[in-house]
Amino acid sequence: MNFNYTPEQEKLASHLIKLEKNALDKFYQGDVSGYLDLWSKDNFTYFDVNCAERIDDWQQIADFMNKNVAGKMHADSYDFHNPRVQFGKDMAVLTYQLHADTSMIEMHYNVIEVFQKTEDGWHVIHSTWDLIQPFSPNVKRPKTNVAV
Repeated sequence: MNFNYTPEQEKLASHLIKLEKNALDKFYQGDVSGYLDLWSKDNFTYFDVNCAERIDDWQQIADFMNKNVAGKMHADSYDFHNPRVQFGKDMAVLTYQLHADTSMIEMHYNVIEVFQKTEDGWHVIHSTWDLIQPFSPNVKRPKTNVAV
C-alpha cells in the first residue's frame, strides 16, 4: 500500500484489511460467522446485487446469510484486488474488487465496507457488494459520453 498514509494509518489500514480477509477466508468455506462478527450489531445497513432493497439491520442480514449462504458458499481461492482504506474521525472506508469462482456463482464485485471505531473495536456499519460492470441493464445510458 502506498497512499501517503501516516505510520498510524498504515497500521490501521493493514488491520482493517486483515479483518476483511479473515471474514472472506471463512465465507469461502461456507462459514458466515466472520462477517456476522465484523458487521455492527447496533448500526448496520447492506446493499447487495442479490437483494431487491437495502437490508437495514444486523438481524436481517444474519437471517439472509444463514438462509442463503451459510454452508453453501465455497471457493478454493479468491482475488482480493487493489484494496484502499480512506480515513475519517473514528471511521474508515475500505474499497476493493473481489473475484472468485464459487460453488454458487462466479463473483466479480466492487466492495465497499464502512468501518466505525466502537468501544469494542472496529465494526462495519455499512457494506455494499455490487457487480463490476459499467452500467446495469436497467439503468438508462447517459445522453452524452462521459469521459473518465
